[in-house]
Amino acid sequence: MRLHDDIHNYYEKIVVEEIIKRQLDKQYNADVMADFCCTVLNQLPPRYIRFDIDMAFYLPVQERLHMEERVNTAIEVAISQIAKKQVINE
Repeated sequence: MRLHDDIHNYYEKIVVEEIIKRQLDKQYNADVMADFCCTVLNQLPPRYIRFDIDMAFYLPVQERLHMEERVNTAIEVAISQIAKKQVINE
């Protein structure tokens, strides 16, 4: 078994979906996005899975909504932190 190929954190999928939805990847360069993703994911609890389809099938709707709310809050915090860094660097 190779750990990195067999399991992943489900929050990563939700974070990427929200980044694409908000088009944040078009606002920041790759270096900033890497830091941004780390900042977002470090605020969230890990939720390791093997297959996304299992989460889609077994995850209650209310829990999925709660996860999405947590991701949105974490993204807002990360955006705020990036804005502060940009002010300091100017």
